[in-house]
Parts: sequence; C-alpha cells; structure tokens
Amino acid sequence: MSCSSVIRRRSWLGGGVVILHAAFWPAFVAAVDPVPSPEADVAPPLYIGEPLADGSLAGTPNAVGVDMLPDWPRWFAGASGLVMTRTLGTGAATMQPLGAAQLSTGDATPSWPGGVDFHLGRWFGPHQHHAVEFIYWGVYGMGSTAGLTSVPPNSIEAIPQAAAGVTIAGESAGSYFIDGGAQSVSRSDLVNDIEINWVYALWDRPEFLPRDGAISLMWLAGFRFFQVEDVLTLTTVAGSPGLGSADLAVATNNNLFGGQIGAKFDWRFLPRVRFMAVPKFMLAGNSITNTTSLASDTGAVATFSDGTPVSVHSTLGVFSWLGSIDAGLAWDVTDQWTLSLGYRVVGVGNIAQADGQWPTLIATPASLTGVSAGSSTIVHGGFAGFEARY
Repeated sequence: MSCSSVIRRRSWLGGGVVILHAAFWPAFVAAVDPVPSPEADVAPPLYIGEPLADGSLAGTPNAVGVDMLPDWPRWFAGASGLVMTRTLGTGAATMQPLGAAQLSTGDATPSWPGGVDFHLGRWFGPHQHHAVEFIYWGVYGMGSTAGLTSVPPNSIEAIPQAAAGVTIAGESAGSYFIDGGAQSVSRSDLVNDIEINWVYALWDRPEFLPRDGAISLMWLAGFRFFQVEDVLTLTTVAGSPGLGSADLAVATNNNLFGGQIGAKFDWRFLPRVRFMAVPKFMLAGNSITNTTSLASDTGAVATFSDGTPVSVHSTLGVFSWLGSIDAGLAWDVTDQWTLSLGYRVVGVGNIAQADGQWPTLIATPASLTGVSAGSSTIVHGGFAGFEARY
C-alpha cells in the first residue's frame, strides 16, 4: 500500500494510531465526526418584539373595520309627477253689479295642472351618515277663465275705470270699460321650487332599515328658492261695434330665498314598505314685482295723457315665511329601486297676489304704482314617482 493511499489518524478511543484507506475517509468523517454549524449553537430568543412596533400589523384594525362598513349605493336620483293647486284670498271685483251678477278675480279659480319633481344626491363618509341633495319641482298653468255677457247689451261697467286722457290706438280707453258688451277674467299661476340641502342620518339610511319595524330620523339644512307667480287678465269687449276688446293684465311675482331646516322621518311597518314624512321650515327674503299693463286685442299698447305707455312696474322687498310637509308611502322594491306616492302641502305667508293689486282707476302711472303684501296661500297636491340608487 502506497503512502498516498494511507492516512494515519490518532484514535480517540485509546490514543493509538488507526490506519485507514483514503477511499473510506470521507464516509467516516460524515458518520463519525460531523462539524456543527454556527447557527446550531445559537439559542432561540427569549423575547418577541411588540407586533406593532415596526408597523407591519398597523393596518389590521382598519381592515377589520372596513368589513363592517355598509356597502350601500352612494348616488340616488328620482323623478315624480305632480298634480297640485293653490288657495286664494278674497277676490277683487272686475265690474259693477249687474242685477244679481258680478264678476270678480276669484271666479277665475286655480285648476289642478300637472308638474314635475326631480332630485339628485350622494352620500359621503365611510358610514354614509352625510349626504348632499339637489331638488327641483314645479307646477305651471294653474288657472281658469270665467266670463259674463251683459243683458241687456252694452251695460257692463268695468273695474277699473279709465280716465279721459288714457287712450288705446287713439281711441279713449273709456270706450272699452264703460257700457261693455261682455267681460271675462282668466288666471295663469305657476310655482317653482329649488333646494340644495345637507342631510345627516342619525342611524341607518331609510332604504336599508331592518325589516322588523325600524325607524330612521335624519336632519337637513340648506338653501331654498321658492317662486309664486300669478297673472290675472281682464278682457272687456267694447260696446261700440268695431272696437274689439281690451286686455288689462296684472302680473305679480314672489321670489322667496333663504335658509331652511327640516327633518326626514321613516317608519318601516312592513318588510319593504315605509311611512315617510318630510317637514321643512324657511324664513326668507321676498323680492316682489308687480306689473300692470293695458293693450288692445290687436296688441296696441295704451298710453297715459303724457304719452307714457300704460305698463307700470313696481317692486317691494319684505320678509316672508314658508312651511312645507311631504307625507306618504315608499315601497323599496329592491335595494336599488323605490316607488313612492304621497301628498305635499306648502304654506307661504306675507306675499303679494295679483288679486290684491287689482286697480280701481287707470289715470296716471301713480294710480298703478305700488305693491300690497300681507296675504298668504297654500299650494297642495299629490305626487307619485320613483327613486334609483347606484
């Protein structure tokens, strides 16, 4: 055996020398004499650091909270149809009594025309307790016409009377207002409402209440613009043949604007049916305008004695108030769709109406100048529509 193939190694057992062939040395080392790794001699740490110290688990509480937040649609929009009318104050006479008959502005009663109602809004915040909503609704052409024909002919004495200096196309205006053959008075009123509200829900949103008789209450505050305009037109037929007729128009417009507060109450008394009520109140500034004009049926504008057109515009600013309530039923067909119907009542105080501006004499611009406020009206009617959430 050559010396290259023999390895001498001192034995641990007896201190002697063991001679091994080189071919068997690696296996012997692996089985008998392993070299321990440095890591094996290191003891495990006895202290574990704070879990949140390095921020690695800082998001865990929030992640758990997100799973508990409502997953409701944030946008909502709806449309409704309206059928509404309004109340009137005491009417003004448009003629002197003719026997037992006498026509007045109150005979042109408000009708029940149709209108529209739109709203759009969005909920904010992780719990969806805050929302902003935009509302518009309006009713137009609220009015009717009443008329009277004189018997015997040409005996209607109109109110107002026209002074001698007032002419229509060169003809004395008195020819139309004295000994008239027929008279009619018509009304055309409109109502417009615009609102921008902030809404705060104390509890869950009403569309997603539990089905065991839950109640929802929300507060609202915002800006509101409300318009009431009424136009009265008196048409009087001249007694003299060939003169035709003259039209006296009185148009009064109330523009209320200011802040409002209110609430929204919902009570789910059936699995998907809610009773709802929305009261609101507003103190408002009221910018009132009134225009009185006279013209023939052919469009010829009447003039005063100095040549000034008989078209007098007056303004007035006052404080007014408004209170309204919507009450009805809502059927939550799905989480995205709701059908509703109900009744709306809006009371408006310290306003001017065309009936209260009716003139008794047309002589000078001063005879038609001025606005008289202090009256009130109630606009009321039904609505039916839908809301979509997305």
